Amino acid sequence: MGFSQLREKIQGYLPPEKIAAVEDAYNFAMKAHEGQMRKSGEPYLEHPLQVALTLAELQLDTSSLVAALLHDVPEDCGIPVSGIEARFGAEVAKLVDGTTKLDKLPWQAPGEAARRERVTTSQQQAENLRKMLVAMAEDLRVVFIKLADRLHNMRTLDALPPEKQLSIARETAEVYAPLAHRLGIWELKWQLEDLAFRYLEPKKYHQIVHLITTRRPQQESFIDQVIQILNQEFERAGLKAEVVGRAKHIYSLHQKMEKYAALGKDFDDIHDLLAIRVLVNSVADCYRALGVVHNLWHPLPDQFNDFIANPKPNGYQSLHTTVMCQGTTSLEIQIRTYQMHHIAEFGVASHWRYKEDEKQDIRFEERIGWLRQLVEWHRELSGAEEFLESVKTDIFIDQVFVYTPKGEIKDLPSGATPLDFAYRVHTDLGHRCVGAKVNGRLVPLSYQLKNGDIVEIMATKGSRGPSRDWLNSVLGYVKTSHAKEKIRQWFKKQERTDNLERGRELLEKAMRQLGIKLTERENIAKLFKYESLDDFYVAIGYGGITTHQIALKLAAQQQQPRVVDIIPPKQSSSVVKVGGVGNLLTHLAQCCHPVPGDSIIGYITRSRGVTVHRQDCYNVVHEDEKERLVTVEWGETDAQYPVKIQVNAWDRVGLMRDITTLVAEEKVNIVAASLTKNDDRTTSTFLTLETGNLAQLSRLLVKIEGIREVISASRIGNGALTKINPQPDTAGIK
Repeated sequence: MGFSQLREKIQGYLPPEKIAAVEDAYNFAMKAHEGQMRKSGEPYLEHPLQVALTLAELQLDTSSLVAALLHDVPEDCGIPVSGIEARFGAEVAKLVDGTTKLDKLPWQAPGEAARRERVTTSQQQAENLRKMLVAMAEDLRVVFIKLADRLHNMRTLDALPPEKQLSIARETAEVYAPLAHRLGIWELKWQLEDLAFRYLEPKKYHQIVHLITTRRPQQESFIDQVIQILNQEFERAGLKAEVVGRAKHIYSLHQKMEKYAALGKDFDDIHDLLAIRVLVNSVADCYRALGVVHNLWHPLPDQFNDFIANPKPNGYQSLHTTVMCQGTTSLEIQIRTYQMHHIAEFGVASHWRYKEDEKQDIRFEERIGWLRQLVEWHRELSGAEEFLESVKTDIFIDQVFVYTPKGEIKDLPSGATPLDFAYRVHTDLGHRCVGAKVNGRLVPLSYQLKNGDIVEIMATKGSRGPSRDWLNSVLGYVKTSHAKEKIRQWFKKQERTDNLERGRELLEKAMRQLGIKLTERENIAKLFKYESLDDFYVAIGYGGITTHQIALKLAAQQQQPRVVDIIPPKQSSSVVKVGGVGNLLTHLAQCCHPVPGDSIIGYITRSRGVTVHRQDCYNVVHEDEKERLVTVEWGETDAQYPVKIQVNAWDRVGLMRDITTLVAEEKVNIVAASLTKNDDRTTSTFLTLETGNLAQLSRLLVKIEGIREVISASRIGNGALTKINPQPDTAGIK
């Protein structure tokens, strides 16, 4: 094949002298890689050639193509970057050097080394991603080369061992495909997603391929009829338009199947395996075409999006509508101009198409505004892993677009709140926020913003500072890592003694709520790798660790099942075994109501098998026949467990209604309820709930304490927890 295929692709948009420069780079790379072979068995030169072909499909500039052909020369051929600069110039050398430095470590080290080095490797991965994303700010073309490099590696992944296939595919799905999406390069995004999906979930991948191949002929016949009808209608309206069918890709169909499964539907209910795309010459023609479509077929409510008036951050523009075509079949139709289509396929890479011709792409800076923001966060965030969290939560997920009162557009991740908006506008505004209005109406700070909302932040004039509650994920005040980091930074600046005291108060309150003895504080600290209890208090004080995280950690001890040895009775000739002998009859004690996350112990009864108690249960502590006590542990189970809680509050109308409504919203069942009025105008509400584990109970108690006039909410029962294993353990009873 040689250079001829690449020449064929680039001669449509590059002048002859530029093509000659690319050919010179090809010949240089061919000589440098002579005799080298890839693990797939093909000549090594095939890899840089395929990378260059991918960039040629994006119509990238000459320097990008030359750098793509040379990107492996320094590392694999021993030719220094200075030699490339002398031959091809500083711009190409900089791109090659940048790409070489972005060669990442494996996503997961193989074998036993992975288990020993997991923490270190995670930090290295985070740091590598950080370097790659920051390098984008210097020259996006480095990342285009890296994406094209990853695409060809994914196409030849069969040559690698299965373990490496999985690690590379996982990295592709978690980093590279979302990055291509954020850059708006749809042409690369869908290929990376489909290839990664093939290796990560091969059974589902081949299942969808089979379903598509068996149903697509019928779908294509239907689409051909629709295209014919639309062409006739556009011609009748005097509108020049190109109508084409667009196949949905395998991973996107998998995502749709997941959504349909949640609604009780199956693959046969997906009518839009294919969609229609309408390409026109101008924006005015887009809206004219939309009118023709809606006049012809009934549009479905809430299925219309105008991304022309409100473009996505990556520059994507189009009209999306779903109509009921021919009475019963839903059909997605996208309408855009030819220029919008080019940008939709190639994203910000399309900028270099105009740059090659020395034309100014005036919207380029707007489309990479999020990247400039990324660089700003890079300077502020203290560690690589915090940066990685920020990227994944604030950059790589779906966005919502909201407005300031002055009409400025702000893009935020889906699920963002007014507090996230305030911190996005300015850190000081977030710190001083006391309330918010959305579309002119007061809303709680945990309100989830929607596309088109107009957000107004109410703030104090003086310095107020954030609330520690804002960091509690249960309460849902902030979504973005950017806002969380700003809040943590504020508390970190406070005096250590203040954070230490506040952290102690928060921990002791959480332990009392969950029925954990205060003597277990040091063991809990060790669960979080803190040898110093004071340091642990400080971390809680400034929000680095939340009380809900503590409850989750306690529950996580019980997540991995293991064989449990039963201690034989000291004065008995028989030995009770659990591993390999089937189920042993057990039941939960009614005196102390243990739930997963509690430390437990078994008591061998004379006729009912083993009764499971909390270890500090009064009846266990004062048991005379100690030889009947056996060791038991939680196993994996989806069962629900009864637990009693007490809610103290100032008496008011509707209190019980508010409590029971919140419990129902958390999908927790109430088994019994009673209320006692006290002499001091307070009430004590006693509830018996069915809960799955300590984490769910903790989340519920925090939310109940947020109800108006509630003083406290805590667990009650016979005793309190006395033993916490500082090493993660396991959660059904064995």
